[in-house]
Amino acid sequence: MLFGKIKNIMLLGLLVLTGTVYGMDNIYISGYARNYTGMLTGGSRDFSIVQNTLDLNFEKKSMKGGLLVNPYLYHTFDQDLEIGLREAYLDLFFDKFDLRIGKQQIIQGKAEGAFITDIVSPKDLREFLLPDFDEIRMGVTAFKINAYHGNSTYEAVWVPVFTPTRMPDASSIWNPGMDYPVQPVFDYSTSDVSARLENSEVFLRYGTMTSRFDLELVGGYMFYDDPVMHMTKQFNPATQQLTGLTVRPEYHRVTMGGGSFSLPVGPLVLRGESGFYSGRYFQIESPAYPDATVEKDFLHSMAGLDFNAWGITFSSQIIQEYIMDYETGMQNDEFEHTLTFLAKKDFLREKLWLELFTYTGLNEGDALIRPKISYSFTDGFDILLGSNLFVGDGGRFGRFDDNDMIYTKIIYYF
Repeated sequence: MLFGKIKNIMLLGLLVLTGTVYGMDNIYISGYARNYTGMLTGGSRDFSIVQNTLDLNFEKKSMKGGLLVNPYLYHTFDQDLEIGLREAYLDLFFDKFDLRIGKQQIIQGKAEGAFITDIVSPKDLREFLLPDFDEIRMGVTAFKINAYHGNSTYEAVWVPVFTPTRMPDASSIWNPGMDYPVQPVFDYSTSDVSARLENSEVFLRYGTMTSRFDLELVGGYMFYDDPVMHMTKQFNPATQQLTGLTVRPEYHRVTMGGGSFSLPVGPLVLRGESGFYSGRYFQIESPAYPDATVEKDFLHSMAGLDFNAWGITFSSQIIQEYIMDYETGMQNDEFEHTLTFLAKKDFLREKLWLELFTYTGLNEGDALIRPKISYSFTDGFDILLGSNLFVGDGGRFGRFDDNDMIYTKIIYYF
């Protein structure tokens, strides 16, 4: 492990040195350094995070090709030093198409703060939905080709190796956990997806941009990024009491098709997005399903409205999740609705920004409220103060009701 850390640090140093020696004329270097400190506002007022970040971009482009390498470093007070590559890819440009090869973030859809058809890049949820989405969305090694015809783009992506969602550690305050009737034993024998051709993933996208609307159609055949918990129960034959439980996490194939659009109507912008998933698994408590899982089709949709009034940018979305052919005993509701709201305004010629973003779960009445204020101290130097307030006793957001926090981010962009 020590050798691995030393190797990573040497690699990062070599990249910086290479960029410096090779010269600014050849490689463009940008990035940021950030201190992120957050404190829980209840109980003992523990620090939820004290983290220093260095994020670098090495970029070079020519008429025929280019490259981008984006290493990052997280130094967190209670964790090992983390060094990784957010992206590292090569571009080849041709007359009618482009080819991108390597680790890359791929973005689809029109939803803000939600993943409906935006499912090529897996998620890093170690700090729930609180980081910027550039940090939540992980890069995947992929071969991506974009072909162009008029205003239309045709995209095909092949991902040779599956990457699952990165979940919080068991001891993390962001680990949602699961309620089990008895202490379970975990069997990880089927949780790995082997790196072989038959386990690779394929995605297709068609997009067109006109003066009147944007339209995107997508499809994919992939593994769902979150594991399904298959269970085996052991009973006392005399009393029929549950005496043991084995939980076996496993990832399953799904097929997805969907699309999104944005349409300006006068001062308003209408947005919509929908994704149909075939073959998703859900948890269920029913004698008909002894392993506590059931396969169902699933529809995930969003309708949004954006506008500007009194110099304030407003954006709101209603998001619906619908499990088709619903059965009694399923852990999720048949319909689940979430409302998002954003209001943002600048002052002092865009040096001072006030922003409020909220998620509201309409089924449970829970919410996540995220006010923040940021000030551009000088060119490239931003100071941000914000809060994450969780409301409710259950649901997607209310389960973190004990994690209300205030935080600061001091960022220098270069």
